[in-house]
Amino acid sequence: MDITRGWDFASLDDPPPELIEELRRRYPVERETDRQLVRKLRRRGGAPYAPVSLQELSDAVARMLEDTIDGPFSVSDARWFTGGASKVQMGFVLEWEDGGRPRTDRLMVRMDPAESHNATSKLREFELLRALDGRLPVPEAFWVDDDARWFPYPALVYALIDGVAKPSRGVGANVAGLGTNFGPGLRERLAPQYLEYLARIHTLDLRDASLPSFDVPAVGTTQSALWELNRARRLWEEDRGVDVPLMEVAAGWLERTLPTLDHVSLVHGDYRSGNFLFDEGSARITGWLDWERAHLGDRHRDLAWSTQPVCGHYAEDGRTYLVCGLVPLDEFYDRYSELSGLEVDPERLRWYRVLNAYSMVASTVGSAWRVARLGKTHQDILLARVEGMRGVVLEELRTLLEDVR
Repeated sequence: MDITRGWDFASLDDPPPELIEELRRRYPVERETDRQLVRKLRRRGGAPYAPVSLQELSDAVARMLEDTIDGPFSVSDARWFTGGASKVQMGFVLEWEDGGRPRTDRLMVRMDPAESHNATSKLREFELLRALDGRLPVPEAFWVDDDARWFPYPALVYALIDGVAKPSRGVGANVAGLGTNFGPGLRERLAPQYLEYLARIHTLDLRDASLPSFDVPAVGTTQSALWELNRARRLWEEDRGVDVPLMEVAAGWLERTLPTLDHVSLVHGDYRSGNFLFDEGSARITGWLDWERAHLGDRHRDLAWSTQPVCGHYAEDGRTYLVCGLVPLDEFYDRYSELSGLEVDPERLRWYRVLNAYSMVASTVGSAWRVARLGKTHQDILLARVEGMRGVVLEELRTLLEDVR
């Protein structure tokens, strides 16, 4: 365990400041990413996740509203929301006055547990949702509690969007929305929208947007790829409990072959089925969710993520692979290029496929294992199941590395 210079894996249950600083020095990342990872490690030695009741969350909402709005308000119909492999979710109805105008909003709180297998920034997600309002169908962001001033843990409050993440009838989806089967009818109507929104996201001009927590990588350099690689390597070193030689091989190849950036895009970070809602009657996509991994960088990260095998399935003929259950793989890239005006570079795509596979191993064999082991989340059973995917994700990484030798 060279990175820890003598500390063993158990030291990561409550890492000393010297170890945290060594990881920061070895693997520099974006400012906001670094802040989140440091906060995660500094809080790791604290108490396990404690269940939070609906009343406690409702009280937290009330405290926040008392401090942030003027005038009367009422919070009602508090209820749990399922979904979200790493967040606590509560819906509620808010009656209030906004600038003297009465309004009623259906809202949701998305709150972190004590530690999530995704160390992400509520502040960054809040800024981005505000910037995308009117440009894409996204939830309206109302408030953010990035430092857990009002809530037990960092939280984001945004509007509920009507729609479903999978068909109400049919095969449905696996864990976390992976491999959703929409069926031929819905597939035909949703696929063009799926591609159109991906192209739109990657070509958005956000120069006039207020995104102070986002760093902008330099075109013509490897900065964007290095930030993403270092984030994945840091997660692996911070969370793992075993040595996996294959990960060392992968990290070495990724570092030697860093691609340069040709165009700065907004990257969703988890663009796939399960992360958009749609109306079943009209087959219209009503909202894009889960922007917690979004960053400014290389579009090939999203392209490689959407097309990884675990996100899709084969069509009824048993031969045609469907990207996220929607569009044949051989059509996906051509149609994307037509819509976006951006090329798909096979070499960059290959690099990000390997990076994504590396990240999946870090998330499952590393983060999911340690978070569940320390009792840091309400989703310990789900994370234990996710950690059980180690054989699948390691084989995917091994296969990809065989192809790039």
